[in-house]
Order: sequence, then structure tokens, then C-alpha cells
Amino acid sequence: MKILLFLPIALTIATLPCLRAGELAWPPVFPDGKAVTTLGSEIWLKPPGELKDGVTIAKAAPTVDFLYFDCQRYPGNPWSVWGDGLAVGDTYYTSIGDHLAPRGNAFVYAYNTTTKSLRLLTDVQSIIRVPEPDYTPGKIHTRLTLGSDGWLYFATHRGSTRASIPENGFKGAWILRCHPDDGRGEVVAHAPLPNQCLPTGELDPERLIFYAGTADGDRSVKRVQFLAYDTREKKVLYHDDSGPYRAMIFAPSTGRLYFHREGGRGIAAPLARFDPAKPGPPQKIAAEVGLRAATRETREGKVYTVDGDHLWEFDTRTESARSLGGLIVGKENYIASIDLDPKTGRYLYFVAGAHGGSYRDGSPLVQYDLKTGVRKVIAFLHPHCRDAFGFVPMGTYATAVSPEGDKVMITWHGNRGGPDPKRGKLAFNTCALTVVHIPASERPDKR
Repeated sequence: MKILLFLPIALTIATLPCLRAGELAWPPVFPDGKAVTTLGSEIWLKPPGELKDGVTIAKAAPTVDFLYFDCQRYPGNPWSVWGDGLAVGDTYYTSIGDHLAPRGNAFVYAYNTTTKSLRLLTDVQSIIRVPEPDYTPGKIHTRLTLGSDGWLYFATHRGSTRASIPENGFKGAWILRCHPDDGRGEVVAHAPLPNQCLPTGELDPERLIFYAGTADGDRSVKRVQFLAYDTREKKVLYHDDSGPYRAMIFAPSTGRLYFHREGGRGIAAPLARFDPAKPGPPQKIAAEVGLRAATRETREGKVYTVDGDHLWEFDTRTESARSLGGLIVGKENYIASIDLDPKTGRYLYFVAGAHGGSYRDGSPLVQYDLKTGVRKVIAFLHPHCRDAFGFVPMGTYATAVSPEGDKVMITWHGNRGGPDPKRGKLAFNTCALTVVHIPASERPDKR
């Protein structure tokens, strides 16, 4: 076994007691006091169980950086990650939240993958400044997006569905922004649609239009609204009651947005197109895709979408789509974030089991080769993170690939302390970050 940078696993296990969730130490720390631990080992290539036919495993072992988020100074309900991350240069931007209600909070971080330094940029409560005991949101559920004005944009979502009610002072969600240089934060809009949370959203970085799909503050109301909000003019550009299921396709080349209201493992449906040049009801087009997560647009105008064990390619130039078939490597098929290698445009990366089931397949980071259709596991993060760090990586809604395509950042919700004694099974209670450094031999750069 080849060790590059080695944390003494035996020592770590011996000093990490098996605690119940209520007895966990906050904030989570390593016994040796380090903020970041790096482990390079062949152990990352050891599968814990069977894989689907045709799935391969990398031959060269990656190096993995592991760290906890330092805002976790009290128990969450639970600490978890719900909004997608963003890689810009050497920096990975990500968010986590405590899921508490009615007084919740969520936090935005910047992690420098070169210096291995974590920096808290801001938290929701410090921006919105809502006095107690009124409602404050415990989640950021939208993608973090960097605007052409240099600000990071995002929106809030509730913790408990019982908390977002007028009796708790809830009027609607917030669209927020923070500056990555100094972390200063600002409210862009409060309750742009009354009584609506914003679980789906991202920014058109050039036009500075924030797009969102909503969830009603009254949980008995099942409608999903669509919102296009002009952050420059501080006004609603367009809205209606036919919003996106849980994801959208944004095409920077045209400024158009695509989505559909269907949802479920592998369900494809016709897309609707919203054109900000002609604000009005989204127009249905012929192209059908499943859409629980989508990549960014390539230079050739391609976007790759996933829902369940199925991958599609959508061409934003011709507004046509084609099925690319199966994607998963084990039994878990819920994928909430999928990323394209921006350097070559050849490789997709994802982790299945977003809502907590990843560990059942070994929490694999998967590379999908668009040229060959080969599915390859780059690293199995479970049970090796548990054995080395006392943390079970259970799922993610936030991944990103570095601009050079050599690193994949994953923000995990996971478990410390073992199964919940009340439920008798693993439940996530802690967030952590892994950076998987992919050997050059596992990512040939010719398309």
C-alpha cells in the first residue's frame, strides 16, 4: 500500500469514541488538532461491494483532502448541504445549513484548494438581521452563482415545513449576495413572491437575472411558482404558477432558461423555454430530458442532465435532445449534482445517493467518459473515511470540478457517532468537505 501523506489510522480510530449523536463534540475536530488531513492510499480503490456490469475502477489511487466546517458549533437538525457548489480558479464556494426552525441559519464558505485553507464568508442571519423570535431560514437550497458584478448570489429555503408560516413572522424567502473578497453580504430581495420559499435557483451572471422555482410557505399548497427576478432593477421580471421541479438548464450562450415540472427517477418530459429578451409564459419545445441536475453549458452548446439512472444530452443551439442511457454504478440512483470537466469537456463527475444513501454503494465518486461511455469509480469514500476520520459520507447536493479538471470537491452531509439510537439507523448530523485529486492517468485530456 502506497501512502503519500498519511494520517495514522489506528491512532485516529482509537481516539474517536463511538458517541451517540447527542453526545457528539461540537465543533467536530481531529484529535491531532489539524484543520485539514490528507490521505493518499490504494485503499480508496477498494470497493465495499458489487458494482454493475461494465463499471471499472481507477488504476491509480487519488489523494483525498478531508476537513470539517467550523461553523458547526452546536447540533443541527441536522447539519446538511442542499445547494450546489462552484469552483473558480483555486477556490471552491459552498454552503451548508443547520436546518433549524423557526430560527435557523446557513453559511457560505470559500475553500482554497492550493493553500488548503477554509474561510467563512458569511451567514444568512448576519445579512438579513431579523430579530428574535421571528423566522430565519435554515437552508440555502439554490446553486451558488458568481455574477459578472463580482458577487456570489443565492437564495434561502426553510428548515421545517411547519416553520414558514405568518405566525413565525415568515413573509417569504430572501435572495442574497455576498462578496467573495471580504464576505460582506446584502439583501437583494425579500419575499419577491409572497409566502414563497426558494429551493431551486441560479443566476444569469451576465444579465443578473435570478431564476427560481418556489415552494409555498403553506405546506398544504402544492403549487410550484416560476420566478425571474431582475437584480439590477430590483423587480420581478416574470412569474407564474408553472415552475421547475428541482433543476433548470441555463444557456449562457443565449441567455435562455429551460425546465420542466416533471420529476422522478428517470422521467423525461418536454422542456419549456423562457427567453428574457421576450419575458412571458415559458414556451414548450419538443426536446425531452430528465432534469434533476444539469451541468453547465459546454463551448459547443451541450448540457448534460440526469434524473435517476439516466443521462441525457441537450443541445442549446438546436434545442434537441438525445438519451445517453444508464449512469449509476451501484444501487443508489438519486443524483442532485453533476459536473463537467471544464478543461476537456470529456468527463462527467457525480456522487449518487444524494439524500443519504451514498454509503450503501461505498460513497463512490464516479467519472463518466462522454467519449467512450465508460463509468469509472475514481474513489470509494466509504468505509475508508469512517475508518480514517470517524465520518460516514452519506450524500451530497454540492460538487464541483476544478478548472483544470484535476480535482473534484464534494460537500457531504454525513454521520459521526454511528446509528441514531432512536431510529436504529444512520442519520446525517455533520457536514464535511473532501477534495479528491484525480491522477493525470485517469483523465486523458484528448476528446
